[in-house]
Amino acid sequence: MFNKILIANRGEIACRVAATAKRLNVASVAVYSDADAEAKHVDVCDEAVHVGGSVAAESYLRIERIVDAAKRTGAQAVHPGYGFLSENEAFANACEQAGIAFIGPSVEAIRAMGSKAAAKALMQSASVPLVPGYHGDYQDASLLQREADRIGYPVLFKASAGGGGKGMRVVDKSEDFAAALASCKREAASSFGNDRVLIEKYLLHPRHVEVQVFADRHGHAVYLFDRDCSVQRRHQKVLEEALAPGLDDATRCAMGEAAVAAARAVNYVGAGTVEFIMTQDGQFYFMEMNTRLQVEHPVTEMVTGLDLVEWQLRVAAGEPLPLSQDQLKVHGHAIEARIYAENPSRGFLPSTGTLKHWRSPHAVEFDIAGDVRVDSGVRQGDAITPFYDPMIAKLIVHGRDRADALARMAHALAKCEIVGLHTNIEFLQRIVRSEPFSTGELDTELIERHHDALFAPSTVSRKKALALACAALLTREGGEVHGHSPWDALSHWRMAGGYSQDLNWRAVDGDQALKAVFTKNGNKQLQLDGESVRFDWLHTGETAFTAQLDDALIKGHVFTDGDVFHVFLEGAAFAFEWQNLMAHAGDTEHEGRLTAPMSGKVIAVLVEAGATVEKGAPLMVMEAMKMEHTIVAPTVGKIGEILFGVGDQVADGAQLLMLEAVAAASA
Repeated sequence: MFNKILIANRGEIACRVAATAKRLNVASVAVYSDADAEAKHVDVCDEAVHVGGSVAAESYLRIERIVDAAKRTGAQAVHPGYGFLSENEAFANACEQAGIAFIGPSVEAIRAMGSKAAAKALMQSASVPLVPGYHGDYQDASLLQREADRIGYPVLFKASAGGGGKGMRVVDKSEDFAAALASCKREAASSFGNDRVLIEKYLLHPRHVEVQVFADRHGHAVYLFDRDCSVQRRHQKVLEEALAPGLDDATRCAMGEAAVAAARAVNYVGAGTVEFIMTQDGQFYFMEMNTRLQVEHPVTEMVTGLDLVEWQLRVAAGEPLPLSQDQLKVHGHAIEARIYAENPSRGFLPSTGTLKHWRSPHAVEFDIAGDVRVDSGVRQGDAITPFYDPMIAKLIVHGRDRADALARMAHALAKCEIVGLHTNIEFLQRIVRSEPFSTGELDTELIERHHDALFAPSTVSRKKALALACAALLTREGGEVHGHSPWDALSHWRMAGGYSQDLNWRAVDGDQALKAVFTKNGNKQLQLDGESVRFDWLHTGETAFTAQLDDALIKGHVFTDGDVFHVFLEGAAFAFEWQNLMAHAGDTEHEGRLTAPMSGKVIAVLVEAGATVEKGAPLMVMEAMKMEHTIVAPTVGKIGEILFGVGDQVADGAQLLMLEAVAAASA
């Protein structure tokens, strides 16, 4: 076993690898960028080396700096995590040339699986099932169209060197072929520097099922069973589970053996994932092999009880696989939910900001033996920046069967509370509780097909949430909403006995004015939506409140950020801003402002000062976390001062430009 390893990554996976290294008494070295100087992964490792600027291309992707950091700290091996350099042939080769063990497959295996087209040709020779398609070198447009016509529509274009959903197009009919091919090639060239494409039959309502494989240098190879990763948005996984629901033993075994055959075809060493696409009738076809540990590896760990990172270290150190195929067993069912800083209702737009409040279900990080596990690379008070992936945490649960795991996941998600940025937590709850997911009717189009139900307005009562906000406000102010004058007090002695107090609120999501009236005259009353009810409350914990509305008891949590009260109730989150008239006396409205919906970089300014624009006209384009967002005019107006230019970094909520509203031209 190694004495010291360097972890060439950041965030959750760096913390995950460090946890196993610590358990095995292996020293760990972190690398970090400017943006990550105070990051969690820097703290949990034994040493840390600065490798460059905040942008990944200036730090985590600088091969020579990573290798130099390993040499300077005496690390015997490098663990690449996932993403960044994990499947980079040049990086693996640089480690090898420096005499540093690469905790992953050989350079040759990475090269063989790095090209989708070459990998498929190799799999065909190894008798691994392939989707009908064309994977050849000849890229003449007329030949490609003939091949697509032969395969039969719909067909799917894929960038040969691609990944992450880029360079992919579905073509439904022959007459759309030429335009789709040109678009796909442009995106492939822009994203990967290679415009080569392959064509496959597009399978309707397919499942995405993958198999975890492991191989050593002694000729042993095994599969650690399968995972279903069908629930995706923008071709990126959202929920994963092990084992894949609904597979019979024969299919499961055949898929596992095909995955091992794929690994043996390239003399694979270490952890890898063979991804298959599966029809609803159980036919499966090879898609690609990821030559690294996957984000979703915890569900395999939970059902097998094995530490896959430990296996990686042992295999890389030259040891044989710890177990043979017939010794591997499965226990129960596991589900993983990826908690992202993003806004599902706005097209999953990434969200940046500080984790002002982060409450997770009672769990132990990286705990393979528990029922609830949280893997995270951030802590309360940390920032989610625009430079890297917006994942906050992975929530993993284990149950005795799938029904038990589903119940545990729903309960665990309802316990998660985050303040400071948008998240997909409520969206994940809706998927988990939805009929298609709970019954195992899985395919890659589940989110799109059930869009209306998954994005429907919340059914949790806003009236109940507002009552909890009122309870928290009254508790915080100690009965003195306007200040510390006895004449402003909400409670205690008054000459006339009772009193009434208006509590004015603004619903942050939707910017709607709300009003509650608290009255005490013998008993306590709260008027909500014009209805007066008996009202009382208890502050039962740091953020925990119980409110009574007539005979109904409401239990939830309220986190206060200044005058904004974040209410977590029945798995839903609400934000109400108390309109403290005394505190805001003299404030004026800021009209004509257009603000950034996220932190990011301005990549285009589409208007000039003095121009008159129509409602909906594009004004600026921002980029964050590999996504573009166009800022459009909310009304007819005249452009005033433009405050940012191309290349400028902009904070979430920053004013971008001034827009003076003008009357629309009459027809």
